Amino acid sequence: MAEPRILIVRLSSLGDVVHTLPAVHALRAAFPAAEIDWLVEARWAPLLAGNPDLNAVVKISTRSWRDVCATVKRLRRRRYDLAVDFQGLYKSALLARVAGAAQRIGFAPGAARERGAAVFYTQRVEPRARHVVEQNLELAAAAGARAGPCCFPIQLAAVAQLRVRQQLAAHGVQKYFVLSPGGGWRSKCWPAERYGELYRRLVALPALADCRGVVNAGPGERDLAEAVQRAAGAEGPVWFPLELPELAALVAGAEFLVSGDSGPLHLAVALGVPVVGLYGPTDPARNGPFSAADIVVRKARPDETSYRRGKHYSAAMLAISVEDVVAAVERRLGLRL
Repeated sequence: MAEPRILIVRLSSLGDVVHTLPAVHALRAAFPAAEIDWLVEARWAPLLAGNPDLNAVVKISTRSWRDVCATVKRLRRRRYDLAVDFQGLYKSALLARVAGAAQRIGFAPGAARERGAAVFYTQRVEPRARHVVEQNLELAAAAGARAGPCCFPIQLAAVAQLRVRQQLAAHGVQKYFVLSPGGGWRSKCWPAERYGELYRRLVALPALADCRGVVNAGPGERDLAEAVQRAAGAEGPVWFPLELPELAALVAGAEFLVSGDSGPLHLAVALGVPVVGLYGPTDPARNGPFSAADIVVRKARPDETSYRRGKHYSAAMLAISVEDVVAAVERRLGLRL
């Protein structure tokens, strides 16, 4: 019996794409001869380059009606048997529907990000697991995948690794850690001034005396990176612009990473880099580092788990002190018993 043609729909963003990788790997293990394609926004496609679990990465720009129409035509020519929507939005569910797959699997209304998206699925899954990685694995199981090792097959581009080495060398950096102060919404971020103070405290630790910090800041976040540098003072962390492949290469070589609930944090976990995560309005049981070894710093009250996309720092994030984070880094690196 021929194995199915499967369309994966996970359009964005960095952390969410990373969280979907184990589910796709499980599908590949279950269907080794299947044709598995992934529909993703062009911005995030480099993260899937060279992925051994995929036959093709189908790029789309959902902001361009012309591109959407052309991509849908391309998808329909593939004649998919099955589409699995890991995103749970109207646009992702509708794309799975118009791609022409007879079977479409997605989350039930209570678990989908937009409840109405579930109307486009032929099979709806009510997840039992807490963490989003495990929830995605439940979707894959509904499509026929079996339980197995959790794998994040991210391929580092050689060109990107070279560019990062050159940038680090230009700044005189060899051994380094990464501070990633961004996070999409301000309410789940920690202030730049505290990252600057954290940097001073970390490099003063004897075990990190030979380390330099690198600030990661995404598109449009240069001011944020510079604010961290100013707060750190002279000989503070370095910053240089990064495309997505360079970000992966930078993170892969780091001693550790400190960040709020963000794509770079989840990328670091997938790459096996030690992480300290700072959490406030989002629940680490669902969105935390998917590694028992990593450490979450959180002081939020139960009623502050709101997922509210605020424009200001939340009280839950402001409750986290620099001392809290220094101690967490020491524990994660085994510097404090």
